[in-house]
Amino acid sequence: MTRYVYDFDEPSSGGRELLGGKGIGLAEMTQLGVPVPAGFTITTDACRAYLREGGLPEGLEDEVARHIAVLEQKTGKRFGDAGDPLLVSVRSGAAVSMPGMMDTILNLGLNDAAVEGLARTTENVRFARDSHRRLVQMYGEVVDGIDGHRFEHALGELKRERGVQQDVDLSADDLSRLIETFEQIYRHETAADFPQDAREQLRRAVLAVFESWGNPRAQVYRRTYGIPDDIGTAVNVVQMVFGNKGDRSATGVCFTRDPSTGETGLYGEYLVNAQGEDVVAGIRTPQPIEEMRERLPDAFEQLLETMARLEQHYRDMQDIEFTIEDGRLYLLQTRSAKRTAAAAVKAAVDMTAEGLITRDEAIVRIDPASLDQLLHPMLDPAAEFEVAARGLNASPGAACGAIVLDADTAEERGKAGESVILVGWETTPDDIHGMIQAKGVLTAHGGMTSHAAVVARGMGKPCVAGCEGLEIDRASKTVRIGGTELHEGDTITIDGGTGRVIVGEVPLVPPQLNEDFETILDWADDVRRLKVRANADNAEDAAKAREFGAQGIGLCRTEHMFFGEERLRAVQEMILASDEEGRRAALERLLPFQQSDFEAIFETMAGLPVTVRLLDPPLHEFLPPIEEAADERMRRRIKALSESNPMLGTRGCRLGLLWPEIYEMQVRAIGRAARAVQERSGDAPLVEIMHPLVGFREELRRLRELTEQVMAKEAPGLEYLCGTMIEVPRAALRADEIADVADFFSFGTNDLTQTTLGMSRDDAEGKFLTFYLEDGVLEQNPFETLDLDGVGDLMRIGVERGRTAKPDIKLGICGEHGGEPKSVEFCHRLGLDYVSCSPYRVPLARLAAAQAVLHEGSRALYAAAGG
Repeated sequence: MTRYVYDFDEPSSGGRELLGGKGIGLAEMTQLGVPVPAGFTITTDACRAYLREGGLPEGLEDEVARHIAVLEQKTGKRFGDAGDPLLVSVRSGAAVSMPGMMDTILNLGLNDAAVEGLARTTENVRFARDSHRRLVQMYGEVVDGIDGHRFEHALGELKRERGVQQDVDLSADDLSRLIETFEQIYRHETAADFPQDAREQLRRAVLAVFESWGNPRAQVYRRTYGIPDDIGTAVNVVQMVFGNKGDRSATGVCFTRDPSTGETGLYGEYLVNAQGEDVVAGIRTPQPIEEMRERLPDAFEQLLETMARLEQHYRDMQDIEFTIEDGRLYLLQTRSAKRTAAAAVKAAVDMTAEGLITRDEAIVRIDPASLDQLLHPMLDPAAEFEVAARGLNASPGAACGAIVLDADTAEERGKAGESVILVGWETTPDDIHGMIQAKGVLTAHGGMTSHAAVVARGMGKPCVAGCEGLEIDRASKTVRIGGTELHEGDTITIDGGTGRVIVGEVPLVPPQLNEDFETILDWADDVRRLKVRANADNAEDAAKAREFGAQGIGLCRTEHMFFGEERLRAVQEMILASDEEGRRAALERLLPFQQSDFEAIFETMAGLPVTVRLLDPPLHEFLPPIEEAADERMRRRIKALSESNPMLGTRGCRLGLLWPEIYEMQVRAIGRAARAVQERSGDAPLVEIMHPLVGFREELRRLRELTEQVMAKEAPGLEYLCGTMIEVPRAALRADEIADVADFFSFGTNDLTQTTLGMSRDDAEGKFLTFYLEDGVLEQNPFETLDLDGVGDLMRIGVERGRTAKPDIKLGICGEHGGEPKSVEFCHRLGLDYVSCSPYRVPLARLAAAQAVLHEGSRALYAAAGG
């Protein structure tokens, strides 16, 4: 029979996948001799069996009963006893950290009789009743789905009646009355009395944690971070230790390094006379951890020593939850800390210097996608503005946007393309969907370890928390920031790096990359095989790409050079011309613009290759909508050019063959620009001319012939390459034939995905594709992460057949996938020569390409060891 339960001091070979992150942490800390409450873990196997079968697996309840008996022996207390009750917490813990996404219940085992016994044995009536009211609320919310605002409203009413600000200011008699109110709410919402049987409480709590794996916020979180839906969560049943017993008790969260910056030093918060949920839920504003030194000196020194031990043991920054009961320290959790990209980079570099980890481990530690955070805008130092209020600098970066006061509105308006700032008293895990779409988060309450702060840091979004100058009236949809009244929809700016809040919009500037960032990327460059280029259509983008370490331009889209009043007018004249002579006259006016643009790009990228894609989109894109046509002549032309499916119509190489004078002008501009740059600098640009949408060998053969004739005239003796984009399935399938007349292939995976899947991206995203992702038809958006089984297989065929015909053919990718980590790793395995992505994703691609090499090495070692 499958075993489903392990005590913290029992060995288990299943590791994190079986015990979950929290369970394995508690087990390892127990074995290290760290002070941890006694308890046991119900495995992820049990959760998966429950979700699969719709009920608890056979034998689980008996196993839990046996481990409760062991826990009773260890603690000298009995579960459900009215005189001196054993109380436990029930905590979720998946193999992959999902902070706040699943549920926890504290103080299980209390009932109307046991609370009096707890009061007698502890000689602390207020503490016992405080623990009881917390149980009724948490159990009602988590197990029975009662709206938490019902309980919070009752608590708020009682505090107002008593004229107090904090929960701790309520007396024992106040709490007794509050328990009665809470039990009435429970009875009204469930049509049943609050359960008095401790074992029934535990059974239903375990079921609720299993069920919380499927709650909406957990599903959204898993989709956002690519966590599989089928791994389930473990459940940890832990002896309660109490931070709410009085002034010598406390609870807190600390980090072994600053999770925002990566700096070494003491970082964390705590609350005296509180339970853990008070800190992370932002119910009270906590105190800096340094203040513990004076108030609880012995526990503080033990905490410092334990933090150092745990970081040395795990060789990584730790996020630690602790409770102090009557001056005695207990650790409730340790895990790898969620951190900003800046903190991840600094910690990795510093830990390498300290000898904790190797360079290769430092490279692998950093999520490539998180590097986007380092490229967030900041407030323009030259801007003049008044700070309306200040809060805690909970997650770095700056953002401007319209105030929204609930997560649903933030999601709706964010998806519509609007910049919004989610403003609230505090966020909860149920707000995850709105946080994803918001540009930043501002809360009136909560600290550096509150839900808003932790989740925003993980997402790389700016967050200002605990802003005391913020008042919110959701009924009237207004807020006051430092005395200024604003309405939902008004614009504010937040600076998550300093905690500043500004009314109105402040100009933002790109961030400056620091030495640690450059160090990690230099290490990555030493490891990677893939070259990394950038997609850039002008000299400014090219310069930015070079600044970020691009090794060339993999895609220069020439159609973007046609916009601008004078240029567009010439393009439209060319389109409206009735014969070749008229088209050539218009193209002659465009040629100097094209040449000037190419010269600027070639000079900027001196010594590095530049792949220029000739005109790709259909011509109607350069004309206005028919209802805005200037005259009847233009209306007739628009109508003549209209197609049922222009994406598959007269565009790319088809346009170049139909009207060869267009491509001829573009190649002339390239040749003349290359010659001019060579004459000025003495060095010839490394030019690659790319013909788009080729599906047949004959298409490229004819266009190559045109290219060679023009280049021989305009830039005689210049070495250059002539190739094509692989963006229709036939080109991949017949790559051996096309390679015969190509010097290089570049996989244009944006269009290759559309043509392979038969999906128009514009029509799919926001419509059926959204449903597919939410309903599990697809695990990932194929326009963001390569469809390896479909598009990836076509690429593999194209590579194999292309290299069979021409072993030295250059191969790259220039779709958006070229900057997505999983797609970059696939390109490495496929043997491409380079990836190309937007300039701001070049650092990401450099790191992902290095990780691909290291992952490949790890797989090889695992295979060699017989794994």
